[in-house]
Amino acid sequence: MIREPFLSTVGIHNFRDYGGWKTADGGEVKRGLLWRSGQHVAATDEDLEAIAALDIRTIIDLRGASERERNPCRRVEGFDGEVIFYEGETSSSPPHMDIDETVTTADYARQRMNAVYTRMPSNPAMIEMFARYFRVLDEREGASLVHCFAGKDRTGVAAMLLLHVLGVSREDQMAEFLRTNDAPTLAVLREQSVPGIEARLGRKLDDEAVMALLGVREEYLETWWSEVETEYGSLDAFIDGHLGVDDAMRERLRDRFVA
Repeated sequence: MIREPFLSTVGIHNFRDYGGWKTADGGEVKRGLLWRSGQHVAATDEDLEAIAALDIRTIIDLRGASERERNPCRRVEGFDGEVIFYEGETSSSPPHMDIDETVTTADYARQRMNAVYTRMPSNPAMIEMFARYFRVLDEREGASLVHCFAGKDRTGVAAMLLLHVLGVSREDQMAEFLRTNDAPTLAVLREQSVPGIEARLGRKLDDEAVMALLGVREEYLETWWSEVETEYGSLDAFIDGHLGVDDAMRERLRDRFVA
């Protein structure tokens, strides 16, 4: 029986296992070791109890300093693992909130999200954090959690990068990316995001625009891939040359995370 990837949570959006995908050599990414989610500022005691059972040893927090200050995450009581984070800003604002007065319709919202994915491959802070993400997965034992504000854009790219290194097909990398749209906790993200967006805009967003901002689309990740291939030549060249994932690290990661 295949386990449901989403952890049942009340105050955390999009908490799920991103293992379980098949690899090109006939293996399968191990379940129970690789977790992803949105931020934990509204985590309930019940949420933390459920997370404690996962025995997560490492947390990679992709949010910037101001995001962490505004939304301090609740952690499991007694958590003695390591939390990896960037000392400065990783984005001018959470990617799905990187908006201006033009974002009133779904088309404009999609354009703004595509702009976020266009900038991300050349963002030095994100390059550093993706590199650190790979290093800690290579060096630290046990389960890990990677998260950002919504757990869909920066986190979605991080999960895609690891699945690529582990030998998961591009089709399944996209399927994992799009699985965000099946998360049963959209109301959590909506409550954390939409009031602030509307306050900045001074107007209400229509439902299509909200979903373009809070969900993910194929074109978002395709934009990221296209930008990487244009700027760096190939995804593998980016991963090797800029994230520091050489052949030896790839082999170690596959040994650790593929069954």
